[in-house]
Amino acid sequence: MAPPHSSQLPADDEVRDLVARIVDGVLAGGEGHTAGAELEPASGESAGEPAGERTIAIGADHGGYPLKERIGFRLREAGYEVIDCGTDSTDAVDYPDFAHSVARLVADGAARWGIIVDGAGIGSSIVANKVPGVRAALCYDLSTARNSREHNHANVLTLGAGLVGDGLAWQIVEEWLAVDWGGGRHARRVDKITAVEQQYARKPA
Repeated sequence: MAPPHSSQLPADDEVRDLVARIVDGVLAGGEGHTAGAELEPASGESAGEPAGERTIAIGADHGGYPLKERIGFRLREAGYEVIDCGTDSTDAVDYPDFAHSVARLVADGAARWGIIVDGAGIGSSIVANKVPGVRAALCYDLSTARNSREHNHANVLTLGAGLVGDGLAWQIVEEWLAVDWGGGRHARRVDKITAVEQQYARKPA
């Protein structure tokens, strides 16, 4: 399928596309990025899904708070249910707390995807990947967004608010949600990631 920021839109989506473009102009100060069409989840992952499959958990530390708020607003406009794990201001906090909250919701199945924002995106990715069942990827352009979904079956996206601007960050989110998991030869490799995770998992006391 075409990325959701493609200009090829069905006729019945034209009104929503126009509204989204207006929202883009307000939020991004008219930067002219191409986001705006309604996001559609990757095919094969959302059609006829049970409740919760269009649910995205988001979280951020103080450095990522403003970008997290913008992303959450746009996701809701696109029809996603958003679980906001905080933080709720620019007061200093510790990113592991919020990264863990998002990752736990994804691992438990309460959210289909997770998006975490901190200053660089690195720390939150490290934290999220400590949670069994989570495959978190730090993405900083459209290529890494596509690769993380198609090759690595990533279910958590981390972003560095200090490294990407608002317009690019939103395009990364769009691309990440639109790209299909490739399966095939990639499935064998992701299975090996899971095997490593299980090898070091703590045994119940």
